[in-house]
Amino acid sequence: MSIQSHLAELQRRHEEMERQIEDARLHPSFDSLELADLKRKKLKLKDEIERIRHKHTVH
Repeated sequence: MSIQSHLAELQRRHEEMERQIEDARLHPSFDSLELADLKRKKLKLKDEIERIRHKHTVH
């Protein structure tokens, strides 16, 4: 898998996670621990995207 396709997949997963978080916010009965887990996973994806971008723009 090329770097660009890997980044595109990570970005797609990040956007999907954002939609899931927004859906959860719209449902007050949604478990707050599950929401926190979604946010943590989304942040991890964002960090990975930024790490890869930085690694490939510095060299």
